[in-house]
Amino acid sequence: MLRPSSQRRTMNVRVVSMDCELEFAVLPATTGKQLFDQVARTIGVREVWFFGLQHVDSKGMMTWLKMNKKILSQDIRKEFPLQFKFRAKFFPEDVTEELIQDITQRLFYLQVKEAILSEECYCPPETSVLLASYAIQAKYGDYNPDVHKDGFLSHERLLPTRVLEQHRLTKRQWEERVVNWYAEHRGMLREDAMMEYLKIAQDLEMYSVNYFEIKNKKGTRLWLGVDALGLNIYEYEDRLTPKIGFPWSEISNISFSDKKFIIKPCDKKSPDFVFYVSHLRINKRILSICMGNHELYLRRRRSDTIEIQQMKAQAREERAKKQAECARLAQEKEARLSAERQRSELQDRVKQFEAEAKRAMEALARSEALAKELEEKVQKAEAEAAERERLRLEAERLKRQAEINIESLQSSHSASEEEKQQILKRTKEAEMRAKLLAEEAANREREAQELQSALIEAKRQQIEDAKALVTATSTENFDQVINVQGATAGDTDVDATSHNPENVLPESPKQRGANFAMRNGLSPLTPPSWNREANAEKSERIKQQLASLGAELDAAVNPDLITSFDRLYRQNQSQGRSKFKTLQRIRQGNTRQRILDFECL
Repeated sequence: MLRPSSQRRTMNVRVVSMDCELEFAVLPATTGKQLFDQVARTIGVREVWFFGLQHVDSKGMMTWLKMNKKILSQDIRKEFPLQFKFRAKFFPEDVTEELIQDITQRLFYLQVKEAILSEECYCPPETSVLLASYAIQAKYGDYNPDVHKDGFLSHERLLPTRVLEQHRLTKRQWEERVVNWYAEHRGMLREDAMMEYLKIAQDLEMYSVNYFEIKNKKGTRLWLGVDALGLNIYEYEDRLTPKIGFPWSEISNISFSDKKFIIKPCDKKSPDFVFYVSHLRINKRILSICMGNHELYLRRRRSDTIEIQQMKAQAREERAKKQAECARLAQEKEARLSAERQRSELQDRVKQFEAEAKRAMEALARSEALAKELEEKVQKAEAEAAERERLRLEAERLKRQAEINIESLQSSHSASEEEKQQILKRTKEAEMRAKLLAEEAANREREAQELQSALIEAKRQQIEDAKALVTATSTENFDQVINVQGATAGDTDVDATSHNPENVLPESPKQRGANFAMRNGLSPLTPPSWNREANAEKSERIKQQLASLGAELDAAVNPDLITSFDRLYRQNQSQGRSKFKTLQRIRQGNTRQRILDFECL
């Protein structure tokens, strides 16, 4: 039972989760379950069946705290305060269906992300970039180019060190590739980004697998992989591609004796599946992991308890509220953006109106000036016309006078020859002057008519320019834009389990087992859901983008830094293998044949 740190004879305990650090004071009689329950209540985790307390034992190996034993009676490295890690011990078959609480999803997300970045779980480079984009969405929310400038990810731990070192790319080039995907996640909730991260990560070959080094009867070094779907056997040089698999539905009983581990299949005709480990404590860990995974395997195939139903209903309600709130905020944001666009359009229209009015005023001013100039010319032309009329009359008078003089000269016989010549000369001059005056009068008449036409055209243009000015300065269209903006802005307001194993066989320090057939309330041959598609393959666009990015990164890779995992992954990829296709293939055939295949490895 936990007590305040001031209580006498207490010992301090430090528990570190993926996002916080806690300290407690425990009594010598405090059990692992009491401490675990206190940590779970403090963090707020209700899906406790996935988690456990991890610690380092006296041999320096990482192990799990036993729930039914006192803390101080277990093999814990002596340090003060005692150090534990609150971690996911068991993983779901499908994160979408099984992880209920947001806090559970967040703890899984942080733990899986840390496993990928620390390279405990192999992740290919192109998938690492995609996962990094979801991690940034979960941390920063929607991408905003005005806020998220170049270099804003320079201090973020985005990709495994292996990926960064084996490609000839700068930090900025990596950031560009991450941001390209990050920008596509606009509108995604942070919780949804974490879930998308987990949905992709759960399709990685090493996700959630607990590896133990084993040997078969021939002494061949192999790996045993234990996960939510069953047991898999790997060659020692290849932990990506399992060779033989046994789903939980085929296993009846597991036990160990010293370094020997025995698995009894449900098929009575099949021999026992036996392997060996180097230390007794490894068998204890294998048994604990197998029992926990099998218990969850059965739990998934039973009807949900009242507690689980309530948790799911509460989670659905909270998620619906968040989605409604997100939709409301998105609608308000869209309304604000629309109002800003309308405001920008209005400003452009106002500028356009001002420019048009300015041009119309200038055109009107030019028309008025031209009309005034033409009026002056017309007035001048009218004066000249009067002068021309006077000259015409004078020319006609001179012409008549000349005609009279000629008539008088012809009738007169007394005038000298000289006088006749002078009279003829003056007569010709008068006729010539009259002709010139008549021509000039005709020219001035034409000019006057042209000026009159130009004046009429100028008056017409002046009227049109005046109308254009009135149209340009009219408020009718301006009011329409304001009304549209007001209506848009008005739309902005929107209505808006227990860790105690059952039926464990009697145990001794070197022998323990569990009867899975006794615990199985279902048919022992119920198949697990290992035949589902990989999540990334469900989206053809993402698949194509991953392939394109993979080819791009392959061109920038340093061949000297390619790891064995990289080669194995590319080999599996070139042969069309995926995690679940491989699991389906290695579990075909009868159990007996697969056990014989294991013995032959």
